Formats: sequence, structure tokens, C-alpha cells
Amino acid sequence: MSQEPEYGTFGRFVETPVEQMDAATRKAYELTRQLRGLVPGPHRIWLANPALAETIVPVGAYFQTRSTLTGAEIEIATCVVAGRWRASYAASEHERIGEEAGGLDPREVQALITGLPAAFDDVRQQVVYELASALVAARFVPLGLFRRARDLLGDAGIVDVTVLLGWFTAVSLTLTAYNVPSHATGLDQ
Repeated sequence: MSQEPEYGTFGRFVETPVEQMDAATRKAYELTRQLRGLVPGPHRIWLANPALAETIVPVGAYFQTRSTLTGAEIEIATCVVAGRWRASYAASEHERIGEEAGGLDPREVQALITGLPAAFDDVRQQVVYELASALVAARFVPLGLFRRARDLLGDAGIVDVTVLLGWFTAVSLTLTAYNVPSHATGLDQ
């Protein structure tokens, strides 16, 4: 009995070269490139379900272009989630992104990923950290934390944090299901 190879081109996922994609997959691929500028991480895998990719990719693009959260705040929540789900590819990528694009101190980023306590001088960043940490640990959000978050972020900001956590949970679980290692590169396309 023959066995399939354990790994494809991106973790366990076998990518389809662009020139071999069917019309629906190619359309989802082009939408992703249009909205993201490239086809990153889990988006490569989501192309296996083009209808879902066309639905979920705009949500991620929203956080890059229209979110009420700053880049640092997005990276705080993202690193908390990536660490929670032990998604090595996502944690590795966002350790770098958190430092470079988010402007976060490397020790803060490392604490976020490992689940160690972190503290931020910026009060909005601190409340994003506390809210994200409570939610991904499946803890109750106390009224005091909720009020501080609402005062600092507004309801739109709280919604952004919660949807970002859900969206990045989908990212992390996709990468984990396909056992995408931290050093994965995938096809160059």
C-alpha cells in the first residue's frame, strides 16, 4: 500500500501552480492578489475552496486598510491568537511583523506569543492586550475591562478586536491543520 508524501509545497498542502488553476480558483487567486498584493500564508490553502476564499479574503484585507485599530494593536491581538493556537508559521511571521510593521518591542511580541504577561505604556494597546487575552483564554470579560475597552476603543474597536480574533483563529487553525512549519515558503507565484 503506497502512502502519500507527508508534505506538499506548503506544509501538507499541495499548491496548484497558477497556470494550472481552474477558472474559479484563478478568480479567487486574483482577488487575493488585488486585495493583499500577494497570496500569503493561509490564503494559499483557502484557494482549495474558491467560494470561501472570495468571502474570507476581504475580511483580512479590511484589517490592513480600514480597521479602527492601529497596526500595533492588530499585531498584539494577532500574536496572542497565533500563540494560543500554536500556529508556528503564523507566530513566526507575526513575530517579525509585530516588530517591524507594528513597532512593538521584541520582548513584548515574544511574551504575547508565549502567553506570558505583557505590559504596554499605551493604554489602548494595553486594553487590546487584556481583552484579547481574556477572550482567547475563554475567560469572562469583566465589566471593568469592558468599560475600559469601550472608553478607549469604542464599540467599533471592540468589534474589530473580537472579529480579528475570530478571523486569525481561522488563519491559525488552517495553518495548524496543514502543519505549515515556520520556515515554509510555498510556490513562488
